[in-house]
Amino acid sequence: MTASRSRFVPRVCYEIFVRSFCDSNEDGIGDLPGIISRLDYLADLGIEAIWLTPVHPSPSYHKYDVTDYYAIEPEFGTMDDFRTLLHEAHARGIHIYLDLIINHTSTLHPWFSEARKGTENAFRNFYWWMTPALIEELGISVRETSDDSQVVYPWHDNPQDPEKYYGLFFKGMPDLNFHSAELRRELEKIISFWLNDIGVDGFRLDAARHIFPDWEKDLSARFWEYFAGIIRATRPGAFTVAEVWAENDEVAPYFRYLDATFHFELSFLLQRVLIQEHDEMLIERLLDSYRLFEKYNPLFIDAIMLTNHDQDRIGSVVQNSQAKIKLAASILLTLPGQPYIYYGEEIGMLGTKPDPYIREPFIWTEQEHDPEKTHWIDAQFSTAHTVVPLSVQAQDPQSVYYHYKTLIHLRKQEPALHQIFAPNLQRICLHDDQLLAYLRPHPERAVVIIHNLSGYTKPLIIPGHLQAFSTILFSTDPDHQGILAHAELAPYASLILAVRP
Repeated sequence: MTASRSRFVPRVCYEIFVRSFCDSNEDGIGDLPGIISRLDYLADLGIEAIWLTPVHPSPSYHKYDVTDYYAIEPEFGTMDDFRTLLHEAHARGIHIYLDLIINHTSTLHPWFSEARKGTENAFRNFYWWMTPALIEELGISVRETSDDSQVVYPWHDNPQDPEKYYGLFFKGMPDLNFHSAELRRELEKIISFWLNDIGVDGFRLDAARHIFPDWEKDLSARFWEYFAGIIRATRPGAFTVAEVWAENDEVAPYFRYLDATFHFELSFLLQRVLIQEHDEMLIERLLDSYRLFEKYNPLFIDAIMLTNHDQDRIGSVVQNSQAKIKLAASILLTLPGQPYIYYGEEIGMLGTKPDPYIREPFIWTEQEHDPEKTHWIDAQFSTAHTVVPLSVQAQDPQSVYYHYKTLIHLRKQEPALHQIFAPNLQRICLHDDQLLAYLRPHPERAVVIIHNLSGYTKPLIIPGHLQAFSTILFSTDPDHQGILAHAELAPYASLILAVRP
């Protein structure tokens, strides 16, 4: 499956960790009615698609270990609530992407409850089982850690069982074995249920590179050809964005079959650039990635982000520097691709691992006991002392929130900025590795973007062939208004220029 130019692709997306976003019933846990109550906020911010972290029943707080693919976690609401969310989101032009977890289930899923009963059980082949002797013979008893899994010993005991089961991420998450034809038929039913019966707009695909284990790694990318065929047969046009947490050369083949993948290399490159305050050939490396991706799909969609629910929050990465938090947003929202904003980034939320602390409650108001603020966890990073609540930021034109909102709306208005297919990007050399500059060409109106990565005021010397770009569309430097006349750029400031009308 590949994307079509005639099809609408949301230009700005938003990831919601459901448990932490908004509480509708004062039980301390975020829920679907809470999200519904904040759809107007998201629409006003400029969001066009929401990626919901898992909403299925699960024994964990994060819900990435599913026990029922056809139901809603009772803590989050009901299927009727989910249908209402879809209806209300669609009424506001917002798509909903469901986090689909098909690399593994919970050990409490009925499939595994059956499979673990014995080697002859009908569900045994839904999972990976091996005797210790065969595991040793194949040399797969241990694995090297990866960015997305720190597990070294992925084989786990099942009491009184001659075989162990494989669970890459955790012993409570046994990996599914898609060699099973019966399991594939179950997957087809699940996809049909959510796309046709319920009406979601697409899927975020968890752990896409691990669908088959390391010793059959080459099969993982090809699995998605089969998956894409199900999508085409079920509901053509449903959107797919995959988590392939790897280097670009491993990511690229997934574009043969999926619309988009998250650009982890770019995420970590942006973080280094912000920390070190100098460029690392970011534009050149991005252009290299585009050339690689388009070999597999000329209409690839680059899903870009600063961080997500598995990474330290960008606010903490830059040590809660408000100037750098804004700079990070300025870079993300002026690069090509389909940007994903992790809930709370737009108000500068903080957090570092372990995982629960990068998923802390959204801070809506100054109220000490705000009924909409979740309290399933005692926040350590994003508190009233470290993060200004949304209600206050919404009234402040200098706030992080206002910065995000302004940039999002500019991105959606300017064709050069919101182009997704065939990324339009050219490097501009300003002979200073603390200035990041690039051109976004477009037949309607090209724009030039310049970011000062440093804590020092920098001289601005615009190359001769770009000097017609003198109209300021956006600036975080208070000395720049209207027409470019001032030949300097303030610390951590950004500038977007166009040709004078």
